[in-house]
Order: sequence, then C-alpha cells, then structure tokens
Amino acid sequence: MEAGSEENLKTIDYCLDAAPVVTPAMLRMAAFMRERYFCTLFDAVRVMLPAGLWFDTKNVISLTEDRSWQEKNIRQEGATQVLEFLSDLGGSTEEKALRQVVEDVAVLEKALAYLQKKKWITAQQDFMSRGSDKTEKIAVLNSSAEEALEYAQRRPKSAAAQKAVLELLCNLGTVSVKELCYFTGAKPATVKRLAELGYVTLTEREVLRCRQIKPVAVTGPLALNPEQTEAYEGILRQMRQENPGSALLYGVTGSGKTAVYLKLIQSCLDAGKSAMLLVPEIALTPQLLSLLAGHFGDRVAVLHSSLPAGERYDQWKRVRNGEAKVVVGTRSAVFAPAVDLGLLILDEEQEHSYKSESNPRYNAKEIALYRGLKDKCLVLFGSATPSVETMYHARQGHHRLYRLKNRYNGKALPYVRMVDMRQELKEGNDLSFSLDLREAIWNTHKDGKQTILFLNRRGNARALVCVDCRQAPECPRCSARLTYHSANERLMCHYCGYSQPTPRRCPHCNGPLKPIGTGTQKAQRELAQLFPELEVARMDADTVSAVNTHEKILERFEQEKVPVLIGTQMVAKGLNLPDVTLVGVLDADLGLYTSSFRAAETTFNMLTQVVGRAGRGETPGQAIIQTLAPEHEILKLAARQDYDGFYNLEIRLRQLQNCPPFADQVELTFSGQEEGAVLRGAAKFRDSLLACLGLPQYNSQKCTVLGPAPCPVPKINYNYRYRLTLRCALDKPLRELIAHLLRQFAKDGENRGVSAFADVNGYD
Repeated sequence: MEAGSEENLKTIDYCLDAAPVVTPAMLRMAAFMRERYFCTLFDAVRVMLPAGLWFDTKNVISLTEDRSWQEKNIRQEGATQVLEFLSDLGGSTEEKALRQVVEDVAVLEKALAYLQKKKWITAQQDFMSRGSDKTEKIAVLNSSAEEALEYAQRRPKSAAAQKAVLELLCNLGTVSVKELCYFTGAKPATVKRLAELGYVTLTEREVLRCRQIKPVAVTGPLALNPEQTEAYEGILRQMRQENPGSALLYGVTGSGKTAVYLKLIQSCLDAGKSAMLLVPEIALTPQLLSLLAGHFGDRVAVLHSSLPAGERYDQWKRVRNGEAKVVVGTRSAVFAPAVDLGLLILDEEQEHSYKSESNPRYNAKEIALYRGLKDKCLVLFGSATPSVETMYHARQGHHRLYRLKNRYNGKALPYVRMVDMRQELKEGNDLSFSLDLREAIWNTHKDGKQTILFLNRRGNARALVCVDCRQAPECPRCSARLTYHSANERLMCHYCGYSQPTPRRCPHCNGPLKPIGTGTQKAQRELAQLFPELEVARMDADTVSAVNTHEKILERFEQEKVPVLIGTQMVAKGLNLPDVTLVGVLDADLGLYTSSFRAAETTFNMLTQVVGRAGRGETPGQAIIQTLAPEHEILKLAARQDYDGFYNLEIRLRQLQNCPPFADQVELTFSGQEEGAVLRGAAKFRDSLLACLGLPQYNSQKCTVLGPAPCPVPKINYNYRYRLTLRCALDKPLRELIAHLLRQFAKDGENRGVSAFADVNGYD
C-alpha cells in the first residue's frame, strides 16, 4: 500500500493499554525463545507478562431496531428462542447467557449466524482486563481553609461529622476517604455530601497491592570474612567491566554465599542500577525476603506464581516504574522489566525447577545469560553443588569461577553416618526409622535442638499391594500405581489428580491389601507412635496451601521450636535454621534408578544440600543417611560431601554418553489417545528426520536419533506418550529443520489426534 493511502485501513475500536507493555527488547527475547524452544512468539510474550495484563473477550448480542421477525415464521432451529430471550431481557445480553435457552453450541452458532444475516441482531466484542488496578477515593479540600472553617462553625451539633471532616482537611489538605472516616468517625455519605456542596473534591488514585514483608533486624553493616571478601571483590571488579559476562560462586553449604549476594546488590544499588535474585523454590523466599527487606527496605519486589494475580501485577508495575530496584522471585521473575539491570543472581542454580515443564519450555538460566549479554549485566550462578554443565563451563573458562571452601563461622561440615537398612530388616526393624536415627532424634530433642527429616515422596505409601495376587490398584487414566494417602483414606494419582476411596479388599481376588514403601504421611505417623511427646511438622504438597503457606510452616517451626520438621525437597535447600543440628534422610537411594541421565547428579545434589541444613549455628551438626545401597559410589561421595570427586566421575560418564554439556539432548514427545497412531506418528517423524539428515547440507551434522520409545510414564490422563531422543549440537540449521518438521507434522492429516513438541535439555 502506498504511503498516505487510506485503502484497506480499519478504524481503531479499543486502546487496550495506555502505554506499550511489550518493549523492543522483549520482542527480541521472544524471537530468541521461539527459535531456541520451538514455541510461538505469542507463547513467548505470554510467559513474560503478568496475568493482570491479559484480556478476556465478552460477546454481547443485541436486537436491532428491525422487529419484523415478530410477524414471521422462523424455521431456523433455536433462532426464535434467542430472539424472545433477548426481548425479555430488554434487547441485549452476553452470548454465554444464551446457552441457557439453546444448550447445543452448534445449534446456537448457526442460529446467531442466521439472525445476523437477517440483520435482526448485532454482535459486539468487548475486552475485559483479567486484572484491574486497585484504587482508593481521595478527598481534597476544594475551598480556602477560612471558608471551610467558617462553614463548619455554622453547622449545628447534629452535623458534627461534617465539622470534623472539614477541620481535618484544613490541616491535611488531601487525605483518603477511608482514613478520613476512620479518624473522624464520619461515614462516606458525609464526605459525599460535602462534595455535593462544593467544599470537597473526590478523586481516585491507584493503590498497589503489596503484602507487608517482615524485615529482620539489621544491627550494623554487613561483615564478611576474608574468604568472602576475596570473592566479593573479585566479582565486583567483574561486575564493573563493560561486558561483565557470567560467573559461578561455588561455596560449601553454610559458607555465606547469601552475604556475598547482599554486598553485591548494595554495590549495584549504589551505582544506580537494579538487581535480581532468583531462587528455585517458593519455600526459599520467606527467609530471603525478610533478609532483603532488612537491608533494602521497600525497594524490594517479589514475583512468583503463588501471589494473587492482582498483587503480582502490582509488583510487576513497581519493577517497571523503577520503584523497586531489587527483584526476588522464582523462575518466571527472570522476565521482570527491571530498569537498568546491573546484576542477575541465580541461587541454587543446579535445581531442575529453573526449567519450565510447560510451553514454552524455557530454561531460566539460558534466559538469564541472554539478558546478561543484551543488558551488559553480570550473571552470577551460586551453588554448593553446581550442575555438571555449569561447572564444566566454569572450568572451560566460559564462566569465571570463585570459591568459598569453608563455612562462614569456621565450623566443620556436619558429621555424616550411613545406615544400611538391609541390616535393620534382618534385625526385625521394618519401620522407616533406624535405631540410630531414633536415638539421634531423641538426643537432639533433649539438647533443645531441632531435626529435619527428608523423604522425597509424599503420601502414606508408594502403593497398596494385594498379599495374595500381588496386584496393586492403578490409575484408570495413567500407567501408574495409585499412592495411598492415610490422611483422607484415599488412593491418589500424582500425575493426573485422580483419586478414589481406599478399598478394604483387593478388587481382583478379594485378598488383603498391604501398603509398601514410605511417604511423608507414613513417616510422620510412625514418628508419632515412637515419640508421642514430640510435635512433628510436615511440609509437602499435601500440607502447603493458600492458607497454610510455606511461610507459616517455617515460621512456626523456627519460632515455636517445633522439635521435628519432615518434608520433601522443600526442606532440602536454602534454609538457614541455626537450631537444626540433625538431618535424617529416610530413603537416600530413591532417585538413583530412574531413566534420566541426571539421576546420579540429582541424588548427589539433594543429599549434599539437605545434609548442609545441619550445624549452621554454634552447635556442630550431624546427618544420618538411611539406604538399601550403602556401597553405591554416589552415596559415598554425598556422605563425604566430595563434590569434586563426584564431578570427575560424572563428567567422564557424560562424555562417553555424549550427553550435556558435550551435546544437546532434544526430546521429541508424541501424545494422543490412540497408542497405535502415536507410535506411527513418532516413527514417521523419525524417518523424515533421518531422511533430511542424509541430505548434503546436513552432512556435517552429528546427530544420534534414539527411539521411538515409551516415555518413563507411558500414559497420562488417557494420553499415550512416545519419545524420540536426539543427541546433537543444536545449531541454527538443525533447529530450523526440527521446527519445520514439527509444523509439517501438525499439518499432516494422518497425524490427526496426535500432538508433538520438542524439549531441549529437559528433565524427566
């Protein structure tokens, strides 16, 4: 279209936002995500913005002035009911209300199309914001103080409230109506009457919904020991470079990495820049928030998925407007619109939760590196057990490495003992707690200290098994056994949410059912039987809710000195509780035998992290690891907290397998309700990919294609799942090829009912 031509131009119906919310930098990031994670631009932008910015549509159906339909015999099914319903409601209603009279959606759509064609109705689409700005009414004195006081003096005693309102406004000039009524005892109607008389003007102003953060008491400037100071000064010099790049702060548990973060954030603020601190779990934010609030006050904003939509939207606005210079949050906070970002920290960077499991399947660590490159800010990874990939890149010189080899207070790491549960079974102990752990829990309580028990499985038991036929109840929707929960006497599926009452006898042979395995519920019940006088708190997905939050559970454990806290991975990392001197691991080898190539790394990291919760105060700590495989090398290394030994062992295995960091692993998952169609679709995709890789332009690509094979859980919620695994260097030509094949797969009619998606370096 030529410049200045008005042909094909459309009028603007709505201005959805007063100012642009998607910046050019965000669009560039969305383009990066689309290419890297095989998603659409819309999906990428959607995950960047808070829910409060999105809009819902509302279709409003209205009668026109043409009422000739009243004299006609209308044969279109449902049309007469729609017209009469609209007439009864005054001529207009929402489309969803019409479903009360025409329940069949297809019939309703045809009727509406027919009536619009006849020009008897019109349809208008309205947009409603999912989140709205919270406002409050403000009262402003609209006359001179002398005039207002003169009027107040002339008021009779029955109008004492008006007098009190005017006198307060004469002193303050402007005050919220809520506060005005609170301090004077007047009612909102009194203020409204003064506005009608012209003495007061009522306006509205935006109020940000931000919950109060309890700051810790800060007695003086933050003091670092010599080792921390050396790391801080080195990172600070790097941060002040024109292109600071990335760094890894590798320090043992309790070495004081958080103190180094605080000093770096303060230096960042002193330079007029903003900082961002990401944590892997929401459970880690309460302690961290209090600490940050103590040092930086109301300049702190928090962003995570558990916040109400309105509050999260307001926190996002504070960051965008530059009011909040320190952002703390979980994975999605990496997209926060921080102004002039100078430092981006990812604490506990080894955690899987930095990787999204839903579309777009982004990795917050990669997004952080992208932002660091574009914003020219330092990206700092921190961990006591860095991921193999991050440590490899640090040793290769891609990240600068800083180390903290000792605990902050100079104390030794916890003393660790391993207990062979096979021997316990031989001696007749079939409980979840060994004799050594029981004795240690009681002695710890007698000393006035606290215990953390770690078991990474919620529920009462892994399954119920029939003693006679050996069958276990399974989920009808998934290829997984149902987990027994004793709290509500139900069997539950942890994949799709299906649940059913616990049967008294085996549904197949009417034999007796016996629980096998141990979950946090069962461990808590056993502990109550062993030590009736000990109070036990539990923190897992079953106990944490909107009312009983992580904050409340941890606050009660710390302040009320609850003797024992048992939980899943929520209690394994990031918590600084000085009175915890004992850590018990109930089933250390639980995650060792999964299909993921990261199984050993996950187990080592989890054990090392949870052991590090003990002895962080003045009293030395100890840990007891219970296992059925005490001879396993990974468990021995974890007990010694020998990260370097683990890394040297693991990196050789990764190189032999051609796994990350030596290559990318792309998993292409195919799902659908017909297993045969899913398998055929996966095989067809594989054949197309292999054929393309044989073309001359891809001769340089070294790509191993494995599968199709069933996923670790082959069926979830009635959908069968098969997977292709690619190990390759995922460069641009190969990404474009995979994206093209995914688009063609979706267009192919033979694949109807089968969906496919790609996940780069994902976690099972």
